[in-house]
Amino acid sequence: MLKVENIYKTFNAGTINEKTALNGLSLHLEPGDFCTVIGGNGAGKSTLLNAIAGTWYVDEGNISINGIDVTKMPEHKRAKFLGRVFQDPMLGTAANMRIDENLAIAARRGKARMLSSGITAKERESYKELLKTLDLGLEDRLTSKVGLLSGGQRQALTLLMASLQKPEVLLLDEHTAALDPKTAAKVLAKTDEIVGKDNLTTLMITHNMKDAIAHGNRLIMMDSGRIILDIKGEEKKKLTVEDLLNRFAIASGEELNNDRMILAK
Repeated sequence: MLKVENIYKTFNAGTINEKTALNGLSLHLEPGDFCTVIGGNGAGKSTLLNAIAGTWYVDEGNISINGIDVTKMPEHKRAKFLGRVFQDPMLGTAANMRIDENLAIAARRGKARMLSSGITAKERESYKELLKTLDLGLEDRLTSKVGLLSGGQRQALTLLMASLQKPEVLLLDEHTAALDPKTAAKVLAKTDEIVGKDNLTTLMITHNMKDAIAHGNRLIMMDSGRIILDIKGEEKKKLTVEDLLNRFAIASGEELNNDRMILAK
């Protein structure tokens, strides 16, 4: 479903600030794979997601989604294949628009736009049923402006919007990092439910080692723009945080020195 072949990305090339963010990275995801991505600061995690999304082009290599080469495809055209939830709850929704209007935009993404009377009663009812699954009371606030919602409510809404059209690949960029632990756990549980129900191919960045182990069927660890660990299936289920730290040290030749990840274990 997702094929990333030998991609490179360097920022500020030829200057004293030159930084190689992706260094010959390759990754293949099968349909329905739920892959968590972990690594220290500057490992290249968000750069990988941005490369897949087309936020910027890679310097070398190829990216294809469901057999379609998107390497040179602009970001707005790739959007029809992808759903994305960002770390910042303020992104991904239109704050000055109502909840039902945000959902309508997501539902009609990639479809022909026509002049109409707006959101139909049938659509509004379907949005209510969808929002009920979040258990956040949003089904009774369809006409509320999204900007009035809490960060957790906005992130849960963004997750619904990103998955509404059942994208070929769902990209989750530390989508619970800005939330309190209780809300983060609720959003992660909803993530598991949505990914499982629709069998969505998913790439989820997290700084939390326990979450990386607990969610998905595959885990990759990045370091210096490369994948240094790729753990799947039964092997992943048996992992502990200590195992992961030890395997990082063996694969990278150094101990993990990242307070954010270690504190999140």
